[in-house]
Amino acid sequence: MKNVTDYQGQHVLVLGLAKSGYETAKLLLKLGATVVVNDGGSLETSEDAQALRTLGVRVIDQGHPLSLLDDTDLIVKNPGIPYQIEILQEASRRSIPIITEVELAYRIHEGRTIAITGTNGKTTVTSLIGDMFKQSDVKGHLSGNIGYVASKVAQETAPEDYMLTELSSFQLMGIQTYRPHIAIITNIYSAHLDYHGTQDEYVRAKMNIFKNQRAEDFLIFNSDQKALLDDSDIKSQVIYFSTSQETNGSYIKADKVYFRNEFIIDVKDIVLPGKHNLENVLVSVAACKLAGLHNEAIIKTLTTFKGISHRLEFVTAHNGVRYYNDSKATNTLAASFALDAFNEPVHWICGGLDRGNGFEDLDRHVERVKRMYIVGETTEKLKLFAEQHGIMYTICQDVKDAVNQTADYTKAGEVVLLSPACASWDQYKTFEVRGDEFIRQVGVICQMND
Repeated sequence: MKNVTDYQGQHVLVLGLAKSGYETAKLLLKLGATVVVNDGGSLETSEDAQALRTLGVRVIDQGHPLSLLDDTDLIVKNPGIPYQIEILQEASRRSIPIITEVELAYRIHEGRTIAITGTNGKTTVTSLIGDMFKQSDVKGHLSGNIGYVASKVAQETAPEDYMLTELSSFQLMGIQTYRPHIAIITNIYSAHLDYHGTQDEYVRAKMNIFKNQRAEDFLIFNSDQKALLDDSDIKSQVIYFSTSQETNGSYIKADKVYFRNEFIIDVKDIVLPGKHNLENVLVSVAACKLAGLHNEAIIKTLTTFKGISHRLEFVTAHNGVRYYNDSKATNTLAASFALDAFNEPVHWICGGLDRGNGFEDLDRHVERVKRMYIVGETTEKLKLFAEQHGIMYTICQDVKDAVNQTADYTKAGEVVLLSPACASWDQYKTFEVRGDEFIRQVGVICQMND
């Protein structure tokens, strides 16, 4: 960790507790700041809040009083808190800097950073890169949106190490000096419009990942979407990837993976399932080659890595029916990849938080769907979608109920797929909680039918 003195004597407001807020507050105390934590919800039973109070942190919950701004020099906010809330609007009027926790992590990190963002594939790419580093003699530390708080990880890394950081658009809106040596944008499609308001705002947030890069840095970008960079001020070297044409980076030619004309591996030897994952493989290969990893480490991962939890995860097979958990498919593009992965009849569990978008992007991907099991706020939209496509459907209370309902309609040789095409927050705290309920209830109905 760098010897940072910028925060000594500063008054810092940490807005939103959660895991990142807790670690941020502890780090700021270590750096000599006076810290106040503020959360809009109740922290009465929070062990983290109590632990911070024991350390001398002032913790204020159940609202955001504007008086907190009176002696505040800096705000570190939880990424999920929208900038439109009153206290942040007032902070902007008072010219109080507002950052997110990954910016703070970058300021204390001594090594280099590989930063990964994109609408889809970023968690798989981060996991692939992490596994490739694990197979090598270079240390890479997973951090960020993948589940490891960046400000905590940054304190534990050595100067020669890499931080491998998955970043959401929410996190990228709150950076100022953040500069990854290798920045990755897997793809950009329509998402999170409920938070950003417009697609342009969402794209701008994603593009923040390379705004501070220099000539010696790299941006890995999807060749099919290079037009998105036309009006961008890019100072780093752009490295493209493509499954359909040769590029200056990674690509597939004659069913073989190449990086800068160097053969890496035959596609048939890659065990990660799904055509969409070939792009994730190309991104990961490019990043690790640029970071100096040997081919042996890269190939070891590609011949053993089968995927991540909640991303087209095979759960079990029972009485000839196979069950797949794709709870991380929180938008239509991710769901389309899952729907296209099967040739068998699919019983599709879908629905969740209504972000204002439609489902017409899935028009060409539902020919194998035999029945839809619809949950959540988007029920009416998905009901209409099913009727337009002549697909039978069942309205369900939640994922547990949907799994139970599938037992009445499935038969051997068919697939039950949870791929919601929506976020989980209308009924579940996270997509992991939603996926875990699916797995648990599949186990229940399998036991009942034994």
